[in-house]
Amino acid sequence: MPAEQPTLPTTTVPEIPRLGATVEYEKFLDCVHCGLCTSACPTYLETGDENNSPRGRIYLMRAVTDGRLEMTNTVKRHLDLCLDCRSCETACPSGVQYGRLIEPFRVDMQKAEARRGNDAAKGWFNRWIMYGLFPYPERMRWALWPARIMQKLGLDRFVENIGLTKLLPQRLQRMQSQLPRLQPAMPRFPDVLPAIGPRRARVGLFTGCVADAMFSHVNWATARVLQANGCDVVIPKSQACCGAIHYHSGADLPALEFARQNSVAFPDDLDAVVINVAGCGAMLKDYGHIAHEVAPSDHSQEQQLGKFSHKVKDISEFLAELGPIKPMGEINLRATYHDACHLVHAQKIREQPRDLLSLVPGLELIPLVESEICCGAAGSYNLTEPEMSDRLAERKLSHILATKPQVVITGNAGCSLQIQASIRKAGHKVWVAHPMEILDLSYRRQAPPVI
Repeated sequence: MPAEQPTLPTTTVPEIPRLGATVEYEKFLDCVHCGLCTSACPTYLETGDENNSPRGRIYLMRAVTDGRLEMTNTVKRHLDLCLDCRSCETACPSGVQYGRLIEPFRVDMQKAEARRGNDAAKGWFNRWIMYGLFPYPERMRWALWPARIMQKLGLDRFVENIGLTKLLPQRLQRMQSQLPRLQPAMPRFPDVLPAIGPRRARVGLFTGCVADAMFSHVNWATARVLQANGCDVVIPKSQACCGAIHYHSGADLPALEFARQNSVAFPDDLDAVVINVAGCGAMLKDYGHIAHEVAPSDHSQEQQLGKFSHKVKDISEFLAELGPIKPMGEINLRATYHDACHLVHAQKIREQPRDLLSLVPGLELIPLVESEICCGAAGSYNLTEPEMSDRLAERKLSHILATKPQVVITGNAGCSLQIQASIRKAGHKVWVAHPMEILDLSYRRQAPPVI
């Protein structure tokens, strides 16, 4: 009688998630491929390639999700070239939520690359700069001190002129070229700034990471404008980066952790959480969606983050709803206004900044051609896609210079960096300001800076 054969243990091979599995498939079906988005898409305008249009990218993502198309380097290149500016959402008559397609799909792309041993998060630039430096304002402040000293002594121009900056890696060269004239270091915020006059609201101020380190003067201008409009301003010390740097580059879990931290940092009794950076504002308002995309089974987390998102207001949106007190100081400048993508397209805030600026005595606002087309900044896009970023920057600059402005006004830190760098590179001197800087000067009856 044959010996009984031993029973071999069975091994379960973990199923590899397919690309696009985290995307709600019905959102693909909203696109009817009418093509009305193409004239609004910056990369399609520059290349004329249908694969670089929103409907083309949706077709590619859906085909990969269906298994009809392999994720080749060519397909990946078309998706990587997307700025995620979401101008297609404004143009789309069918209400396609493009951001809710490309962002989770990119998360899946990064995870697939990591499984193949090509984890971009472990590269030196992402590890030390994108994820290790940018999201932390205190680290950013320390990193900027050498630049402050060099600018004060005039050594920055000397180093550029003799070509020493060319010894840096390309992305560090890009960072150096984007660096603005840094303002004097501002004092740290107290926990609360009291309203001036009768109190009309109690708000939290989201200060950001890169914005806090490089544009703290804008945060202070925003706080003073809120105070002048009767708002108590609460500035929690425990707030963190909004998470956009991580999520838009495909790192979902760190982004979700930042979201959780911010949702508990701000008190529940606030009338609003106010933000002055368009990209951060769009991210904060998407927390509920992102929680669903990253952890769809955690309904309590989705509810908590969604509740927080409903309180987030861009500063111009909040003041328009509150009813702004008219500023009285004259700002006699010729200005043009650039629509930040994540303000006008992602948050649908278009007229509020212009209405606020129209209150400023003496300010002449000249319409900007293609104001709603991306300037090429797009968060870290100008570091990762320099060629397309420069093409869009030149396109934007030509329209800006046609208005002959003394000041370019925009509501996003990334746009400000991109535009001021383009203006300086072209040899022009034009002030690039946030709307709150203009309002703050008018409320305080102070003159604008001499450029």
